[in-house]
Amino acid sequence: MNIINLSNSGICLDFTSIIVILFVKITLIMKRITLILIALLFISTSLFAQSPQEVTVSTETEVSTFYLIRHAEKDRSNPLNKNPDLTTAGHERAIKWRDVLGQIQFDAIYTTDFNRTKQTAYPLARAKDLPLYKYDINTLNLEAFLKQNSGKRLLIVGHSNTTPQFVNAIIGKETYPQIADNNNSNLYIVTVANDLATSSLIVVD
Repeated sequence: MNIINLSNSGICLDFTSIIVILFVKITLIMKRITLILIALLFISTSLFAQSPQEVTVSTETEVSTFYLIRHAEKDRSNPLNKNPDLTTAGHERAIKWRDVLGQIQFDAIYTTDFNRTKQTAYPLARAKDLPLYKYDINTLNLEAFLKQNSGKRLLIVGHSNTTPQFVNAIIGKETYPQIADNNNSNLYIVTVANDLATSSLIVVD
């Protein structure tokens, strides 16, 4: 588990964006290297084979990347309100997420069916002209979800308990605990390729 702490400045925002972009680019570079190695293997097999034979080589490796965040700061003024909106600070954080994640070419954005998660995702969804798809971690068929989104880049907005729960489900181990109630800054990045999942945690303060 890699944890990177970033301060609340414009430069650090750019740095965070660079980290996220580099993460994706490194994944793509690794894919290209794999293709080159497979091509070399094919050539060497063709040159040194002693009898004609049919060689089948698969060069398709679909890489899925999931970016998971908790909703931004919510209005706690009414404890009886089970579906509060974001506070002013929460809306500002939503815009920050838009700026931090703005260079990523997302295929879809998923949120739970609450005002605070949808409002957190909205600035990025509007900038990317993407709809918000609803999900429920309690009824989600993870295997079908991963298959449906194979090779895609997704933003998934959840809650202090469901976000690390979702990450742990994808990577297949209990790595990440529930997020502290005063923490709205975690960014989890999960990459899945050939049924192998890796994850990182970036803290964007």
